[in-house]
Amino acid sequence: MAPRNFVIPAPIFDESVPRLQGWLDGTFEVLHEKFGVRFHMWSTDGSEVLRAGETPDAAMRLPLNQAIETAGKANRPEIVEDEHGLVVLALPIQLSLRDRCVATASFKTRELEEQDFLALNELLDAEVAQLHEWSAAQEVWSLSQLGRFADLVTESIKSAVRSERLESEVEKVSANLANTYEEICLLHAVTQNLRISRSDEELGRIALDRLLECIPIEGAAIQLLPVADGDVTYDARTSACFITEGEAVFDNETFSNLIEELHLGMGCGPFVANPNVTSEDDWSAPDVRQIIIVPLTEGEHLFGWLAAFNHVDDLEFGTVEANLLASIGTMLGIHSGNRELYRQQMEFMAAVVRALTSAIDAKDPYTCGHSDRVARVSVRIAQEMGCEEKFLDTIYMAGLLHDTGKIGIDDNVLRKPGRLTDEEFEQIKQHPEIGYNILRDLKQLSDCLPAVLHHHEQWDGGGYPAGLAGEEIPLIARIMAVADAYDAMHSDRPYRKGMPEEKVESILREGAGQQWDQAVVDAYFEARDDIRDVSAEERAGLTLDVKKWMEGEGPR
Repeated sequence: MAPRNFVIPAPIFDESVPRLQGWLDGTFEVLHEKFGVRFHMWSTDGSEVLRAGETPDAAMRLPLNQAIETAGKANRPEIVEDEHGLVVLALPIQLSLRDRCVATASFKTRELEEQDFLALNELLDAEVAQLHEWSAAQEVWSLSQLGRFADLVTESIKSAVRSERLESEVEKVSANLANTYEEICLLHAVTQNLRISRSDEELGRIALDRLLECIPIEGAAIQLLPVADGDVTYDARTSACFITEGEAVFDNETFSNLIEELHLGMGCGPFVANPNVTSEDDWSAPDVRQIIIVPLTEGEHLFGWLAAFNHVDDLEFGTVEANLLASIGTMLGIHSGNRELYRQQMEFMAAVVRALTSAIDAKDPYTCGHSDRVARVSVRIAQEMGCEEKFLDTIYMAGLLHDTGKIGIDDNVLRKPGRLTDEEFEQIKQHPEIGYNILRDLKQLSDCLPAVLHHHEQWDGGGYPAGLAGEEIPLIARIMAVADAYDAMHSDRPYRKGMPEEKVESILREGAGQQWDQAVVDAYFEARDDIRDVSAEERAGLTLDVKKWMEGEGPR
């Protein structure tokens, strides 16, 4: 009989009972189709029948047990010969990566004679008629043919096992690569947003959103701790901020209680709790089945906590997830540290500006409040001209500092109640350069210096100290020149009362395009109602963050 084409189904590597049973059933049918005999399927030690086949081998205890044991241990086909024209074939079958069974069946090696049936009747305790029926349905196999076909079957099974193992490993590698790619994308998304201008809250929301895409979790949260008390100039958290994404099982209070309960603090590593921990009676977060918590730190500073909780498949969190969260926590902590350092530097600069402004006011008490008003009028004109937010902050600070050079002017000249002589006026004209020289080494104020140096330049080139004309004059100085002139004309001086509003505006109209930039004067008139309110309202002590007081936050 010629060997038949043999296709063995791939073994199942999911260890679940239904899938193993399906593989067993499939192999049982394939063996029957290819050999024409229904095999018995045994455990490798022969102690359990997994699927029942056909007589006559079921009762051949001794030779059958030998075949099963040999095939199971050696993992190769085994043939047990019999003197009554029958042989028993035992085939090792791979069920999973760990489990095997042995398939056995009897085959005729010649046509059976009557004495063979009688002998088998006694040996197997089977009816002769039943044996005749079974024999008539069987083909005759030579031992060599049966052996070669059995080897072919065995090699086919081994090939299927190797193929499935490789496919399984490829799937695992692919899954790992996919997870690694998602993790890299998450880290990349966070690093791409590590900008001082990006708030902790904004970066935190980006990280949480990407985290839920990368790790199979039901929810995640970030708690950002306060970094300052209420007395701040620039944006700073003065109370804890709690951000969540996905399923929310915490609020700020319950999360704080959990951190305290777990005794987590500065210097702790990732905390991982899985079901064996969270099932304890004293666990205070019953809605949390699994959780990872990592600190957001930079140097010796703790800025908050990052938490991921409840695996979507109810599996345990391990080192992979913990390390990824720790990396994200480190980046968020460094970002918070950089922002806080930047804020502290800006707070220091704000203190310097306030000190200089106070020194100016102390030097010339008759113009006390002038710098603050010029600063606010300049902001309103710049806003009317569509200048961006950063420019508004710069021009406000420049307005506060524009008369810093008056610190270097003789008190007798600066406080003179009457009109100045030409010589005294020449001294006054030195204050822009004096102010510039005082401030020029402060790099944080470099954007303010053009206003300090050039706020007395004129559009027609007749100003000082450089005699610049037109657009040679920096925009910030052109705006401040109008604001400075408006407040100087409008305010009382020791030698005169402040001019009426109508006269001030008449002078501004006449000087537009000659002394001042026409566009700046036009912006003044568009915003003059607001500017009148600014001029009438004393608001010294405003935060240097223009956005805050323009939104009505008021003085700090």
